[in-house]
Amino acid sequence: MKVLAINGSARKDGNTAILIRTVLAQLEKEGIETELIQLSGNIIRGCTACDACIRNGDGRCAVEGDMINELIVKMAEADGIILGSPVYFSNMTSELKAVIDRVGRLARANGGLLNRKVGAAVVAVRRAGALTTLNAINQFFLVENMMVVGSSYWNLGIGRDIGEVKDDDEGMRTMEDLGKNMAWLLKKVNA
Repeated sequence: MKVLAINGSARKDGNTAILIRTVLAQLEKEGIETELIQLSGNIIRGCTACDACIRNGDGRCAVEGDMINELIVKMAEADGIILGSPVYFSNMTSELKAVIDRVGRLARANGGLLNRKVGAAVVAVRRAGALTTLNAINQFFLVENMMVVGSSYWNLGIGRDIGEVKDDDEGMRTMEDLGKNMAWLLKKVNA
């Protein structure tokens, strides 16, 4: 089994990555292979509504020049997907939204590439907007016919400066529980 995590933060190895890595550590303890891709430094264009993914049906986005087609392959091969984002003006980053828009449209147009995969959202927040961001990511999982994993609290951690999220004891425990819950569900689904 494999879980692919995508960090939508513009800050590489920031609070969102810290939270995601906490989840991944629990998955790895359960023998599940993991991979973290950080979108930081990558320019990802939004969906152009060209409908080539529908017409072509080849599992590729017609918009070239960024990492979307690589992500599509990795997401299709994974058993579980973690999408993480800091809160930017009460929602996810524009890079993660572009991933969701392009991968989501393509996956639905190509036989449901993400059907019945396990999905988990991870959100880093300074103060407000975490639940809006969490819900937006979860709505993507739900419309893609995926199974959404919860935790002992909402899947979020609080912190502004890099590393500050580690001081959120409840947030860190929530990430550990999320990893345990995701491992449990993946094992049930793949039994």
